[in-house]
Amino acid sequence: VQLQASGGGLVQAGGSLRLSCAASGPIFNAYAMGWFRQAPGKEREFVAVSGWSGGSTYYPDSVKGRFTISRDNARYTVYLQMNTLKPEDTAVYYCAAIRKFSGSRYFSSSEVDYWGQGTLVTVSS
Repeated sequence: VQLQASGGGLVQAGGSLRLSCAASGPIFNAYAMGWFRQAPGKEREFVAVSGWSGGSTYYPDSVKGRFTISRDNARYTVYLQMNTLKPEDTAVYYCAAIRKFSGSRYFSSSEVDYWGQGTLVTVSS
């Protein structure tokens, strides 16, 4: 599975961005899809996950209520809508494909089967 992320950029605090991640083909529908982020000097952090149908999602408290993950299985694309952005959201955001989806929960980086190339989000104060 090849993943191509896009949509990052510079935004002021309180603003919004939508990230997209396009997969290489219909095998996309066999994977749960997630987003992670990595700020400079920090470990990669789980941000969101969506099950195969898009009905099962999970977010950590740090983004819950501000970020929304969605997927379009016909377009092999997953999205991350980010609202009310904060400077601490600044990071490189990576989309991820997860083969073994066991429900709406936190996922670690070690559970990811495929990574996208990352897209930089910078939130200015």
